[in-house]
This record gives sequence, C-alpha cells and structure tokens, in this order.
Amino acid sequence: MTPALAAAAAVMGCRAPWVPAPASQLVLYVAPDGDDRWSGRLDAPDAARHDGPLATLEVARDRIRALVASTGLPATGIVVELRAGRYARDSAFVLGQHDGGAPGAPVTYRARQGERVVIDGGHPISGLRALTDAAVRARLAPGARDHVLGVPLAELGVADPGPVERGGIEVLFEHAAMPLARWPDHDFVTIPEVVAIQPFDVRGTRGDRGGAIVYDGDRPTRWLAEPDPWVHGYWFWDWADMRQRIAAIDPAHHTLTLAPPPHHYGYRAGQWYYAFNLLAELDSPGEWYVDRKANLLYFWPPGPGAAEVSVAPGLLVIDGAHDLVVRDLVFEAARGDAITIRGASRVELTGCTIRGVGGWAVKITGGNDDSVSRCEITDTGEGGVLLDGGHRRTLVPGHHRAIDNHIHHYSRWKRTAQAAIELIGVGHAVIGNHIHDAPHLAVAFSGNDHVIEHNLIERVCEEVNDAGAIAAGRDWTMRGTVIRDNVIRDVRGFRGAGCNGVMLDDLYSGTTVTGNTFERVARGVLVGGGRDNVIDHNLFIDCTTAIRLDGRGLGWAAYSIPESMRPALEAVPYRDPAWSARYPHLATILDDDPGAPKYNQITGNRAVRCGPDQIDPRVRPLLRISGNTEGSAR
Repeated sequence: MTPALAAAAAVMGCRAPWVPAPASQLVLYVAPDGDDRWSGRLDAPDAARHDGPLATLEVARDRIRALVASTGLPATGIVVELRAGRYARDSAFVLGQHDGGAPGAPVTYRARQGERVVIDGGHPISGLRALTDAAVRARLAPGARDHVLGVPLAELGVADPGPVERGGIEVLFEHAAMPLARWPDHDFVTIPEVVAIQPFDVRGTRGDRGGAIVYDGDRPTRWLAEPDPWVHGYWFWDWADMRQRIAAIDPAHHTLTLAPPPHHYGYRAGQWYYAFNLLAELDSPGEWYVDRKANLLYFWPPGPGAAEVSVAPGLLVIDGAHDLVVRDLVFEAARGDAITIRGASRVELTGCTIRGVGGWAVKITGGNDDSVSRCEITDTGEGGVLLDGGHRRTLVPGHHRAIDNHIHHYSRWKRTAQAAIELIGVGHAVIGNHIHDAPHLAVAFSGNDHVIEHNLIERVCEEVNDAGAIAAGRDWTMRGTVIRDNVIRDVRGFRGAGCNGVMLDDLYSGTTVTGNTFERVARGVLVGGGRDNVIDHNLFIDCTTAIRLDGRGLGWAAYSIPESMRPALEAVPYRDPAWSARYPHLATILDDDPGAPKYNQITGNRAVRCGPDQIDPRVRPLLRISGNTEGSAR
C-alpha cells in the first residue's frame, strides 16, 4: 500500500479499497465449481480437473486451522478468495476463536475483485403452477385468480415455514423482500372507536385495555374463512406497535377482537393498523401467503425474474475470533440476523451488501475494536448494525465503529425501536453514514462516551410520532456522548404530526449536540427534562421548532425518579473516582434537586425560518442561554 493510500484509509477509519495480495501471501480459493478434495491453491480448475479451488467455506476454514496448527500463521496473514457465484446456506458459516489471524496479519475472506459473490440463505422458487382448487380460487379477488400461483413448500426443500409474526419464511424476488398479503396494500386503516371493556385514562388520553376495536365498512367479512388472520397496529401511542392475531370477527357489530396478550399500552380511537396474512387479500403483484396447514406457498410474481424463500436462520457467526476481515461479499435471505459477531476483537466487515434478511444485518456484542464500514444495508426485517461493547462500571471503551455505510429501507418487519445503528455500552463511533427511509429512528444510543458525527440522516420516523432520528432516554448515568456535524433533514413524523432530530428523552443527561444542521425537521432538538446537556452552534432551517427544553421531572415525569432513574444510578459506581472525575454533577445529583433540568447550555445556535423555541418558563432561570440568533443560514 502506498503512503497516500494508507493515509486515506486512516482518515476513513477503515481499510483501503481492494488491493491484490502480495505474491508471497497464502491464498486459498473457493468457487461454485470447486471441489473440496482439491488443494484450493488455484483460482480455477486446471485443464485435467485434477486440482483447483475448494467448494465450501468450511473446508477452507479447516485447511487454515490445520496449517496454522502445523506451521504457524504466515507473517502476511491468509486470504480466502471467493470466485463469483451463489453460495447456498441452510445454516450460518461459523468462525471461532481459533479461526482468526494476528495484528497486522489477519485472515481475510473476500470476493475476487469485480466479481459478485452471494452468501444466500434462501431456496429458489420453482414449479409454480396455476391454481385449480375451486375453494382457494373463490377466496381470492376475481382479478387475482389467474395471477396467483402455488407450489408445495416441500418441493422447495422447506420443512418448516416458521411463525407468522416474526422469524418465519419470507419471499424474495430479485433480491428484494416481497410483502405478505395485506389490506390495505399501503398505508393504514384508522380506528374509529374501541369497545369499552377496561377503560383507562393517561393524563387525559383515554383508551381501553380489552383488545376489541370497531371497524368501518365491510372489508373484514372477506376474512371470515381465513384460518390465521393478523393485524399490525400503533394501538395507543404513536411510537409503540404490535402484531396480534385476530381472535374473532363480528360483522353484525363491526368489531375485531384481538387475541391475547393485549398490547401493553392498550387501544384507542384515532390510531392506525392494517391486516395481514390473508389469502383473500393476495390481490397485488409481489404479494404472497403460506397456508401452514397445507404447507403451500401462494405467490403473485411481479414479473419475470428469480424468486426464493428464506431458509437459513443466519449466514455468518464470528464467535471469539480476532483479526478477521470479511470484504466485498453479499449476504441475503436469512430468516434472522445475517451476521453475528460475539466476543471478537479487531474484526472488520467492509464493502459488503446485506439485504433481504428477517432480523438485523449485523450484531456485534462484546469484544473490542470491531468495525462495519463501506457496507450497504437494506431491506432488513429489524435493524441495521448493533454495536454493544465496553464496560460501563469501569468506563472502559469498546471502540466498535460503524463508518461510511449506506443504510436504508430497514425495519421492514419490526417497525419500532429498530435503528439503522444502535450503540450500547461505552466508547463507540458512528461516522459518515448515510441513513434514510425508515419507519422509526436512525441512531439509538445508550451507555457512555459515544461519538456520532458526519452522518447524513433523512426521511426517518416516517411511521411514528413523538420520536427522534437520533434518540436516547431515561437515564442520568449514560453521559458523555457527542453528536456533532451531522445533517438531519425531512423528519416530520407520521402524517406530519411531529418528531425530533435529536431526542434526549425523559431526563436523559450529559450529551453534547454541536455543529449539526437540522433542515425541515418538526423539532430540531428535544431535551426532555434532563441536565448537563450542551446544545451548541447548531443550524436550524425551516423547522417548526428549533429547540424544546421542558421540566417534566418537576411534573408528570417525577414518578420516574424513584421508579427507574434512581435504580439505574445505583447500578453503577457513580461516586467512584473514575465516574466522579468524568461526570462531577452526577456524584451529587440526589442532593441537587434531581428533577430539575440544571446545567443545560443553549449557546451559539442559529435558526432560519423556524417557529419559536419551546422553553419551559419554570426552568429558563436554570439554563445558560447565550449567543443564539435568527436569520440567514449564511
């Protein structure tokens, strides 16, 4: 690597673009036309087909284990290079504690430059045929009967389709997950009324816990023959969803009774939902449905192209390894999390594409100094990248990183509390990522001393309200995070009802928000009654409100201090020198009017074409406010 290239890589915080292996480096090749009896030292079969690449990752891994055990790790590390093609998986490829390299000499699994390598957890769909069962055709809308095709799952090698609500089979067409048959096909239905069974009131917001809702129109009468109908709704609060099975449909009274357990927060009129897992609603190209009793798949192909069903629970597990690089591979069609990294150190996932999976793209837990960089992550059922590491009691950082990734159209199945990037623990970094188009938040953080900087976040919180693009909440002890130099734009909330760019919710404290640009955001920054927060030199353009700071800990949220805030405080050694030196106001918080939002600073911010800030008059005397201006963005 040239000095210039090395410098560029250091600035990016990740490895440089692909460069050929040194001539002296040990390379093993794997290819779809390989053979596990061969040496793996040739990148293609020889003319006599006596030698060539290996066929499977497992054999390549085992050859490396044997080599290292006998002669040691080469000084330049080892490369496993995959040739173009599809590598089918029914289970995850596992790398353990003996499968890594050493600092400066990693074991690298990568695609050949310019070649597309797909680690695929699905089975191809073939053998689709026209429907002849009169009863099945009668359940379909007339316009769908000649388009919907069927095939026994057994013919696709699928023995168990899994549950409806989460973690089961999905259909992918041309690498994108298709929608499970639903109504309406897009958007939601509004609840006109809830049945009064167990009424309750939360600060004037009334609802019922009984789990019976009224519906308008007659559409649900089409579902009376459905064996397993479900609904997905935001039943009480705009930020809390749940999927539930329909237990009963009463056409006479226009009610749906939902199967227990009921939603934790209850149900109320004006909220929204849709129905799904309904053969009767398979009425649009791309929709699909599984009859679990008959083990049959029904599918309306949206056009010519390749389709598959997800089978593998996951695709890659790295457990306790160190000094590993996974580069330029495509991972798709897992039912659960695509890549799991546990207790690992110096693992780099870079230049990969992760798509069409039912769970998270990447989960990193424990270990230290792992990174996800330059990856595209899309169409996940849950979140994008989870970084969990470090030691909170000692404030030792984990140093995990998410850098220069493109994460979009995620949280397809679990619609709330699934971030593009989530930080847990101590000392992680989220730098230079582009995050967009999601139902809920972009970055969630908890723990201490994270850095979130130079990210572009747009069009998130599209399906919720009272939420934040970057968000944390309800803990005094999770301090030291810096949110700086990000651009957050077009965050308005569901039907424009209101969300935040940065949300420090429910007494969250000790966070610095500086140098960010908020454009067309309903509320730029919310400080929900916390303390020791710094809101400094941010630019707000065309926001309904630039900054809101309230005193909820002095009012309706005071209950949370003995219920959750104090137990969280006492769970860490907040008076020990490592903590008291780092967070001096935390050591005395219980003797310092803990419900009051003290020591917050709002300084040097500029608002352009924004509505007035919302500062609780009770707490304004507690704030340091200076140098904030209104006017031109320049």
